[in-house]
Amino acid sequence: MAARSHPTARQVRLGAELRKLREAAGLKAREVAAFLNSTSTQMSQVEAGIAAVSAERIRLLAAHYACTDEELINALAAMAGDRTRGWWDKYRNVLPQVNLDVAEAEHHATFLREIVINRVPGLLQTPDYARAVFRYMRPELPESELAPRVEYRMRRRSVIEGDAPTPYETTVHEFALRIRVADRQASLAQLRWILDRIEQGHVTVRVIPIDQDGFGGAGTSMVYAGGPVPQLDTVFRDSPTGVVFIDADPQLQRLRTLLRKVEEASLDPVASRDYIHCLTKEL
Repeated sequence: MAARSHPTARQVRLGAELRKLREAAGLKAREVAAFLNSTSTQMSQVEAGIAAVSAERIRLLAAHYACTDEELINALAAMAGDRTRGWWDKYRNVLPQVNLDVAEAEHHATFLREIVINRVPGLLQTPDYARAVFRYMRPELPESELAPRVEYRMRRRSVIEGDAPTPYETTVHEFALRIRVADRQASLAQLRWILDRIEQGHVTVRVIPIDQDGFGGAGTSMVYAGGPVPQLDTVFRDSPTGVVFIDADPQLQRLRTLLRKVEEASLDPVASRDYIHCLTKEL
């Protein structure tokens, strides 16, 4: 089992799921290590995502754990066997690892649902909009560091474009659509870009009007990435210390409920499209 110095979020998630299966079976790491003729240290490395594990070994472990969920086992085996080197690898050692983890999570998602309150969703941003956001948040960045960030954000849009786009739904607050991170021209271009994506059928957009009653979710921005099975769903959210990945079952259930509540406070997709059209006329 090859060791990794910097496992990705996806590799860490695979290890965590294997640990959950072991704990559900009531087994200690040392007991499983003895079964595999391995060591407790190696088992800990596998469950931390530091050491690689083969699809064959995952099926062996699942059988030893008496796990009968074939869909979950197949999904974990597929994760172990995946050797994808996506476009995001170009940005390794250029951008923080978490950026690569987000792009990889979006690439493998079976669907994406997003809530954004204070900014246009990253997957729908134009280059001018993204540049203005980065320039405002990190004014000290030289062009040599700013350009890769803008380019990376544009490359992320590949998941909702092309011949087989990932189903993507976003609920965005009117505030995010109205605020001008750059100037009037850039804001108008941004809204028209969103409308173009809607017309092409690549995305579903719901708008929460400013005068909507009963909306208390000002801090609920998040991306919900569907896994091949519900147990492998993932949420990533911004925090004061950076992006946080959430995959614990109780938290995922709470966030699914939150998604439904926020969507209930929004306009339907057709009314939302018309609402955005009205905003463009105001500009």
